[in-house]
Amino acid sequence: MSGVWHVGEVVESVILTPSARGIILDVPNWPGNVAGQHVDLRLTAEDGYQAVRSYSLATAGDAQRIELAVDRFPDGEVSPYLVDELRAGDQLELRGPLGAWFVWTPENTQPVQLIGGGSGIVPLMAMIRSHAASASPVLFKLLYSVRGPRDVFYADELRELAAASAASGNPTLEVTIVYTRLAPPEWPVAPGRLTREVLEAQTVPASLTPDVFVCGPTGFVEAVATWLVDLGHDADLVRTERFGGD
Repeated sequence: MSGVWHVGEVVESVILTPSARGIILDVPNWPGNVAGQHVDLRLTAEDGYQAVRSYSLATAGDAQRIELAVDRFPDGEVSPYLVDELRAGDQLELRGPLGAWFVWTPENTQPVQLIGGGSGIVPLMAMIRSHAASASPVLFKLLYSVRGPRDVFYADELRELAAASAASGNPTLEVTIVYTRLAPPEWPVAPGRLTREVLEAQTVPASLTPDVFVCGPTGFVEAVATWLVDLGHDADLVRTERFGGD
């Protein structure tokens, strides 16, 4: 089924950040997907020219309503249309779900460390949502690196999920945000890039053999993966996904 092109109808385009939108679609005959998978999206111009891009799914499960999240690249060929012009009722061609390695399911019992840079949070958000929906007892930690408060995807939802977990008496979700350029007022840490030292202090230690998922720009992912291995994590347990321009 992953090789089949589906036609989805846009239900809503939701503002996530000043440059990003969450795109919610109804996709008839969608076969369902697990957290971490992605789709190919195909746009066809009036002259027949086609452009195909890959986008992570922010949702998981068997429902025919799915969500993508797209950040605008100013010189991009596809993302400006998806962010600025797409409207409810428009249709998009999707192929998927794709990917079987960068995935998490509630049957997994190892602790999980998620590390996202910018819009790299999207597949990790699918994992967080799946974790919450299944009431999994597995420890989830998210380390999220963003430029500033306005650039946080799913800010309210992350805050609410972390607060609900903390109030449960058996917290299973911890969220740490690293602001690289601008921090909120009275934030206890000065803005700055993620470092090896912060990574070591804010993540599940290698001794607990967590499953680690890292997603973000290429340079970010390569640096984080190298630090994780240096800190003793098994390279086979560090799964990475990266993105470039659009």
